[in-house]
Amino acid sequence: MIFTNDLHHYRIFIQPGPTDMRKSIVTLSVLVKENMGMNPFSERLFIFCGKSKKQIKVLYWDKTGFCLWQKKLAKDRFPWPANSSEAVELKKQQLQWLLTGIDFFKPHQEIKFTRQAI
Repeated sequence: MIFTNDLHHYRIFIQPGPTDMRKSIVTLSVLVKENMGMNPFSERLFIFCGKSKKQIKVLYWDKTGFCLWQKKLAKDRFPWPANSSEAVELKKQQLQWLLTGIDFFKPHQEIKFTRQAI
């Protein structure tokens, strides 16, 4: 992932649920402040996903201006949490998993066996 090489000290947050991907830098920075309750000028990456889950946008401040990174999949969909009222913090490894399609939001379900089931 090219853009994260210089961003090793940034914290990563995603906005669960769908975001209108027509939104620009200015509107996304307002969402960061109003919906996520965070400072868009902080050393953080803010990640948004469209309704179809085929496109994400990453917004961050690099001390000279806002940067907007975008990825649109030609096939498949990004794993994404459907609903939550709060932003979710990711680790850098989780961001790489997200970009490669690994769904870590849905852990395996616990199976409870009984003697009769065996």
